[in-house]
Amino acid sequence: MTDIYEPSNPYSTKFDITEADFKLFTIIWFQGQGMGMPDHHAWMAQWLETSWKKGDLNLLLMAFRSAGKSTIVGLFAAWLLYRQADLRILVLAADHALAKKMVRNVKRILEKHPLTEHLLPENPDQWASDRFTVKRMMELRDPSMLAKGVTSNITGTRADIVICDDVEVPNTCDTAEKREELRARLGEINYVLVPGGTQLYVGTPHTYYSIYAEDVRSEIGEEQVFLDGFKRLKLPVMGEAGQSAWIEKYSPQMIAQMKRAAGPNTFASQMMLEPVNIAQGRLNPQLLQHYDLELEYQKELQTLFLGQTKLVSASAFWDPAFGSATGDRSVLAIIYTDADGRFYLHHMEYIRVDARNEQDEATQQCRIVAQIAKAHYLPSITVETNGIGKFLPKILRNEMAKAHVPCSVLEMNQTRSKSERILEAFDAILAAQRLSVHTNVFKTPFRTEMQEWRPSGGKGHDDGLDAVASALLQSPDRLPRIFGKGHHGWMNNNKTIRADTNFRV
Repeated sequence: MTDIYEPSNPYSTKFDITEADFKLFTIIWFQGQGMGMPDHHAWMAQWLETSWKKGDLNLLLMAFRSAGKSTIVGLFAAWLLYRQADLRILVLAADHALAKKMVRNVKRILEKHPLTEHLLPENPDQWASDRFTVKRMMELRDPSMLAKGVTSNITGTRADIVICDDVEVPNTCDTAEKREELRARLGEINYVLVPGGTQLYVGTPHTYYSIYAEDVRSEIGEEQVFLDGFKRLKLPVMGEAGQSAWIEKYSPQMIAQMKRAAGPNTFASQMMLEPVNIAQGRLNPQLLQHYDLELEYQKELQTLFLGQTKLVSASAFWDPAFGSATGDRSVLAIIYTDADGRFYLHHMEYIRVDARNEQDEATQQCRIVAQIAKAHYLPSITVETNGIGKFLPKILRNEMAKAHVPCSVLEMNQTRSKSERILEAFDAILAAQRLSVHTNVFKTPFRTEMQEWRPSGGKGHDDGLDAVASALLQSPDRLPRIFGKGHHGWMNNNKTIRADTNFRV
């Protein structure tokens, strides 16, 4: 239906409309509020109604901040109950207060909308601010609409429609652990939703690893995007041609001013709907160069190559740790350099041991490190001796000897702060784009650590960053090595030659 309904006073007029479409339902409401309907609201309303009538069960509505998306979705929920009073709608939000806000808004729409007066219940106990039940034919245990925080218990609840309204906010996604918890909680929707039920996500991205991301983040173990198969509507504040999506409120000048005031990350995330971290990060992973080449040792030349590039030195740093999955990580970083001063982060190992193995954890880790050293032709490995690292070098040397690995074990006691080391190591190299990273490294948590690291400290992990920074900062080991005789010789390129200079002129 495309005709515009324009009553002079919608609250005093009796309507004989039993099958109003969503656009008409929305226009009546806005006119009763003395408001017009912006174009982008009409787009959202049309998309929601068309998707519903086509039977699309999984929907994602993304719109810029203050676009009124929650208002439209609230009207949509009221319209669904107007069309089918027996529906059960569950609203999940980042916390109960936010979910309650949407339920309260829908309740007020039903109270005041001219088309929904017949839905109001007779008993006030069925009309609470965080749950309500309209007049309906069926006797159902669950209310017509219920508000819950995403971390609350929803076991035993049943719903025909689940609306996830701003479940991703900084408080639910600013660390890897919180993102994992959020995904686990949202996975419980499958046990709440009845067969053939609908999921509707509404929100904006707050992190590079957003649940709304369109691309797989393989570095965190994703094999498919979280909302795989969802039908999407994306409404950024500014189109590809630079036009404003809501010109009455956001002029080009105001958009430019907003971008300057909010900063590029916040603007990109909240207004352009790009999955980036809202907080301004110091380390930019986009400055990393990618490569997918393997090492090749040429015994005759006693030289190590990366493709056609001759490598002249290596730095390997192990920052060991024991403990729980949420504590410090044990990380080994391996970096090579070429004659032009380029750095190649070729391998990172976030070391895990087998709890079922009878061997102690320290020996298991040292054996893993020894095998990695052998596979990468390392002349030496530096072990941080702060904390548990005090007794590991001796164990590592024993494991190197047992495995016949020609690699020296060096020790280092860190005295400077971790933030200082990371800044000193990465700032200039990233700015010059001199750090190349192997494709396999991007499958580790390294990129996540870069995205989320803050010089002032944060809640996320940074053990991988620290290991790489320490490898970058330590001086390359140029000790003579002879491969095949207990020493690697690919770095033995600086031979001393004595020449006779006692010439008679």
